[in-house]
Amino acid sequence: MNAPMNAPLNAPSKPTGYRRLAARYGDLTSGMLAPERTPLADAWLGLPMTFVAGATNAGGLLAVGQYTSHMSGIISSAADHAVLGAIDLVLAAAGALTAFVLGAAISSVLVNWGRLHVAGREYSLPLTLEALLLLVFAAIGPFTRQSGLMLGLAVAVLCFIMGLQNATVTKMSGAKIRTTHVTGIVTDIGIELGKLLYSNRRRRTADAPLVLADREKLRLLSYFLVAFFGGGVVGAVGFSSVGFVFAVPLALLVLALAGPSALRILLR
Repeated sequence: MNAPMNAPLNAPSKPTGYRRLAARYGDLTSGMLAPERTPLADAWLGLPMTFVAGATNAGGLLAVGQYTSHMSGIISSAADHAVLGAIDLVLAAAGALTAFVLGAAISSVLVNWGRLHVAGREYSLPLTLEALLLLVFAAIGPFTRQSGLMLGLAVAVLCFIMGLQNATVTKMSGAKIRTTHVTGIVTDIGIELGKLLYSNRRRRTADAPLVLADREKLRLLSYFLVAFFGGGVVGAVGFSSVGFVFAVPLALLVLALAGPSALRILLR
């Protein structure tokens, strides 16, 4: 069909509704990953990532027989096994710890590289890697029952993912959010509750500083705690019902957050 006679030959085509929606979605996810943080951006990113961490951690217990984000527990168990002479379990714990540290280190490398070369989208790089590794975990899962080596690899992949995610979100939020570190979340909730319950009536002097709770932070941390618990329930049900393949929707969720920014890096 010929174009209308009064239309300019080189006029740009008007964006369709689909393109407008895709552009708005890309802008939303870019804002969630932006280096300039706001409480709203922290909430939009922190809640789904905390959910994924809870699902991966709880599902990992059913899939590989151990929690993979709880380094305090892993180191404590290594100490117990060392006393009992179970050197193989000590080495397994050392491998899990090493994988977690490597994940955090790779996150730092990717973010710092991104700041130099793709400023504004640097946090999409480690999160995209996390999504890809969740797919790897889903792929190697069926082989873990026949091979102890594959089981160890699956544990290492999960620990690497947890270190990668925790370092990325910690670095992004200025250490205000640790999506895999629930001990820190609960500790901060307790601190803010203590401030909330504190009475300022008996101050020594009238100009003494008031002790005030950060109600917004307390609310956000409570949401994160609920998200981790909810993710744990969903992950436990998912991994127990369909097995390792349940890591696929978790990977797609992370990719939905980081994918648009990563795609813009590839297409630049």
